Amino acid sequence: MKGRHTFFTALFILVSWGALAQTGTIKGTVKTSDGLSTEFVNVALKGTLKGDITDKDGNYEITNIPEGKYVLTCSYIGLTTKERNISINANETLVVDFQLSKSAIQLSEVTVRDKRKNKFYEDSSFTISKLPLKDLENPQVYNSVTREVLNEQVVTNFNDALKNATGITRLWESTGRGGDGAEFFSMRGFSVQPTMVNGMPSVNNGGLDPANVESIDVIKGPSGTLFGSPMISYGGLINVTTKKPYEAFGGSVNFINGSNGLNRLTADVNVPLSETTFTRVNAAYHSQNSFQDAGFSKSFFVAPSFKIKSSERLTFHINTELRSSESANAPMIFLNRNAPLSFNSIDIFEKNYTNSFTSNELSIQNPSFGLQAQAFYKLNEKWTSQTVLSRSNTKTNGYYHYLWDATDGDNFTRFISKRNGETNTTDIQQNFIGDFRIGGFRNRMIIGLDYFKSNILNGSTGWIGNGTVSLSTGEDTGLLTRAGVNSLLADSFEGNSSGENEVMSAYVSDVINFTPSLSAMASVRVDRFSSKSSGDDVISGQTAVSPKFGLVYQPIKEKVSIFANYMNGFVNIAPTEVSDVDGSNPRLKTFDPENANQYEAGVKTNIFNNRISATASYYYITVKDRVMTDPNNINNSIQGGEVESKGIELSLIANPVNGLNLIAGYSNNQSEVTKDNPEGGYLGLRPEEAGPESLINFWANYTIQSGVLQGLGFGFGGNSASEHKTLNRATTGTFTLPAYDIFNAALSYKANQYSIILKANNLTNQKYYTGWSTVTPQNLRNISVSLNYKF
Repeated sequence: MKGRHTFFTALFILVSWGALAQTGTIKGTVKTSDGLSTEFVNVALKGTLKGDITDKDGNYEITNIPEGKYVLTCSYIGLTTKERNISINANETLVVDFQLSKSAIQLSEVTVRDKRKNKFYEDSSFTISKLPLKDLENPQVYNSVTREVLNEQVVTNFNDALKNATGITRLWESTGRGGDGAEFFSMRGFSVQPTMVNGMPSVNNGGLDPANVESIDVIKGPSGTLFGSPMISYGGLINVTTKKPYEAFGGSVNFINGSNGLNRLTADVNVPLSETTFTRVNAAYHSQNSFQDAGFSKSFFVAPSFKIKSSERLTFHINTELRSSESANAPMIFLNRNAPLSFNSIDIFEKNYTNSFTSNELSIQNPSFGLQAQAFYKLNEKWTSQTVLSRSNTKTNGYYHYLWDATDGDNFTRFISKRNGETNTTDIQQNFIGDFRIGGFRNRMIIGLDYFKSNILNGSTGWIGNGTVSLSTGEDTGLLTRAGVNSLLADSFEGNSSGENEVMSAYVSDVINFTPSLSAMASVRVDRFSSKSSGDDVISGQTAVSPKFGLVYQPIKEKVSIFANYMNGFVNIAPTEVSDVDGSNPRLKTFDPENANQYEAGVKTNIFNNRISATASYYYITVKDRVMTDPNNINNSIQGGEVESKGIELSLIANPVNGLNLIAGYSNNQSEVTKDNPEGGYLGLRPEEAGPESLINFWANYTIQSGVLQGLGFGFGGNSASEHKTLNRATTGTFTLPAYDIFNAALSYKANQYSIILKANNLTNQKYYTGWSTVTPQNLRNISVSLNYKF
C-alpha cells in the first residue's frame, strides 16, 4: 500500500492546513414590527453567494466571511426589504438584528404568525439520536451527506453519494433479487444495506433514487439500542432523511445528460395549499445503459409529502415514495467458496472488463412503495408525543443469474432463475420526548414502544444451469434470450413460501447535563422477537436486552467535545434443522441472539467560527455467539464464533475561505475471526465482508465570489482504497482485488436562479473492482452535464 495513498494523504493535510484561514461571522435575529420572530427570512450578503435563512426563533448565522465591507440584505415576501452597510474583520463575530414591517403592497394578502415552536423533528440530527442533540453533544459518530453536496457533484445514484462518507465502500451492486436485492456496503468491518428512511424501516430490493434526499446519514457502530435488530449492522446503519415541505412557494427543475446514454429529469415543487397545509413533490425519470456491452437501468420515481399544522400543538408529516424500475444487470461473478482457488491474478478478469455476459432481454423489475405518517403533539413545554406509522412494499419480478467458478482456471457456469417475490414491512412507534430539569440537571429523554413486522413472499422458479462462460476466450454457451430462458425454466418451480418476523420493543434513552459542558447518555432496549414460515405456528422466540452508554465533555463549549461510548447491537438467529452425526434424530434447534459490543473514544470540533467540523475516533468491536458448525458433528450447529474489529476514523468538513468547501475522510479497519471451527476456514483471517483495510475520500469545490467570473466554480476529488481480499479462507486460499485511486472533477457556473455543471468521473479511466467473494468491474470514465433552474 505504500505510495498508493500519497496524493490523497497530501490533500488531506492540505485541507487541514488551509482550513485555518481567517474569516468572520455575522449573526442576529429578525423580528416583525410587532415583536414576533420570523422564520424563513432570507438574509444575504449582496453580490455574493453567502447567506442564511432564519430558523423558528428568527435567528440566522453567516460564517466564513472574508474581512471587508459588505451590504447585508434582509427580505421576506410580504415584508419590507432592509439593507445594512457592514464591515467585518478576521475572527470577528458581528451581531446585526433586523425588524421588518409589512409591505404596503401586500399588506392585505400576508399575515405573519408567531411560529415559535419546537421543530427539532425536521432535522436529521434528531433522527440520528432520536433526541434533539447537536453533533458535539452526541457521543456517537456519524457523517451526513447533504443534498447540496449531491447537487454539486451531479450525483445520480446512491453509491456515488456514499463516496463522500468516511469509512464506507460498496461490496455488491443491486441484484434486484427478493429479500436482499439492494446494494451491500461495508462499514467498520461489517456488511450493511440502506434500510432506514427518516429513522424508520424501509426495505427495497433495488437501487434508491437520490431525488428526495435531504441528507444521507451514515451512523457508525452497532445501534441496536435505538433502532432494534432487523434493519441494522454491527458496523452501523444508513439512514435517508427526506425533503420536507416548507411554508413558501418554490422549487427547481434539473436535467442531466451524460455518458452511457444517461438521461435524467428531476423536479422539486413546494406549494403552500393553505396557511396550515403544505405539500412538496419530488419526481425523477432516469434512464442509463451500462458501460459494458449490455445492461441498462430505467426508473420513474415520485415522492409527494405533506405537512399539516392542525394547531400550534399538533403537526402531521406524511411522506410517500413510489418507484417503478427495470434493469438488466450483469451476473455476479462468484469465486468458488468450496474448492481451492484456480485463479491467482486479476488479469483474466481485466480481459473481460466490458463483457456483461447478459442481454437486455433478461431484465428484472423492482417496483417499490413507502409511506410514513408522523404526528407530533406538544403535550406541554417539556414533553412532545411522536406517533409514527411506516409501511414499505417492494417486489421482484424478472431474471436473476450468476456465474459460478468451475475451478478449472477458466470456466464459469451460469445459473439462472426467474424471481417472483414480495417483501412487506410495517413499523409502528410511540415516543415521548422530553426536555426537563431534575434537581437542576437538564434531561433530554425519549421513552418509546416499537412494533415491527416483516413478511417475505416467494413464488420463483428453481435454479437451472444455462451454459458456461470462458474468461480466456469470452465464449458464452448460454441462452440469453427471454424465450430461450423461459423454455429452460418451463417446468421449474420452487413452490410458494412465506416467512414472517415480528419484533416488539420498549426503550428509553436519557441525556443528562451535569454541567453545561459535561453530559452522559444512558439507554436500554428490550426486544421480543418471533418468526414463523409457510403456515407454521411460531417456531422461534428470542428476547434481547441492548444497553448503550455515552459520555461527552466540552472543554471549549460549542467548539470542542471529547466523547466516549459503549454501544450494543444484536441479531436474532433463525432456527436451524440439525441431526446426530449419523443423520438420525432430525430436529429444529433455536439459538440465543448474536451480540456485538463497541467501545469508542474520540474528539469532535466545530472551531474557527464554525469553519472546521472534524471528528477523530478509535473504536473496538467484538461480536460473540456467532453460529458455527459443531467440530464434533458436521450435522449440528453451535454458538461460539467470535469476530474482532477495530480501527480509526478521521472526518473533516471545512470552509477555509469564502467560496471553498472541503470534505475529507480517512479510515483504517483491522478485522479478524478470533473464534471459529478451524475446519470452516475463517479462523485468524480477515472476514470477506470487511472490505479494504484503508479508505480515503476527498472533495474540494471553489466558487469565485466576485468580479466578472463570479459564480464560476471548480471541483476536484476522489476516492482511494487499499487492496481487498474478496475471498479469504484457509480452505480455498485468498484472492485479492487490487488497490485503486479514482479522481473526479467538475466545472460549474452558478447564478441566482440557474446553474450549469460539467462533471467527469474516473478521470484516468482506471479499471477497478469491488466484491464479496465476487469480482465486479466498476464504471470507467464517464461525463455528465447538469442544467438546473430554480423558481
